[in-house]
Amino acid sequence: MATTRAITGAGGRALEVQVAGPDDGRVVLFHDGTPGDGTLFAPLVQDGAARGLRHVSYARPGYAGSDRHEGRAVADCAADVTAIADELGIGEFFTVGVSGGGPHALACAALLGERVLAAASIAGVAPYGAHGLDWTAGMGQENIDEAAAADAGPEELRAYLEREGEELVGASAADLHVALDGLLCDVDRNTLSGAFAEHFADSTRRALANGVWGWFDDDLELVGDWGFDLGAVAVPVTIWHGRQDLFVPFAHGQWLATNVRGARARLLDDHGHLSLSFAVYGDVLDGLLAA
Repeated sequence: MATTRAITGAGGRALEVQVAGPDDGRVVLFHDGTPGDGTLFAPLVQDGAARGLRHVSYARPGYAGSDRHEGRAVADCAADVTAIADELGIGEFFTVGVSGGGPHALACAALLGERVLAAASIAGVAPYGAHGLDWTAGMGQENIDEAAAADAGPEELRAYLEREGEELVGASAADLHVALDGLLCDVDRNTLSGAFAEHFADSTRRALANGVWGWFDDDLELVGDWGFDLGAVAVPVTIWHGRQDLFVPFAHGQWLATNVRGARARLLDDHGHLSLSFAVYGDVLDGLLAA
């Protein structure tokens, strides 16, 4: 059973935090995708519990019940994660980030020193404008348009997200294949069904319940300066990415595997964006424990 509580983050902001799994388990600090409310998907929690792991997740500022942090950078998550860990009495922990959460897991790995035991980025985004990377090549049109809006500036981005957010908030699980059509490869289309589709729809709806500001700030920080050096990562990191991914193209995973200091690459031909974490999460956790 997951429990939800409010914790005071950096600057006195409220953060909505969720905890699930064995009380005495080693902790996985989980960073949700963009947009997401930090709700943990039960089968992934079960994968952790089977390995004696407890999951802690939170809604990034501006999502769900977490207060907005206007102008935040990716690196700012380290202070919020520290506040959460301190409040929960957590010393060392593993960290995992999915999609837009990937850079936040890497920030913790770079900035929190020995407190982070190991990290994993699953289908994570590479820095915008990274040398040697065509950032939008192979990306679905919806995300190309979103990146262009973010690059164009705050007014354009807000207008874009409010249009898209209205559709997503109103989408049922059955509607998601239409709402996300240009982003779904075949394996992801098959994954987005049943309980996972219900979770995806509910998480997106809760994330945007108070407006698009969490999504807005995520997008601006992802296309801006992340505020930390990927070469400063000094803990074991694994980069997981699927070749079929249209949300975040495969080249992002290849770039991160090459440019994150000491990273181990798990680049899989048969997976997309959504299918990756759903299918290999147990392997991700085994890799963290082995590291």
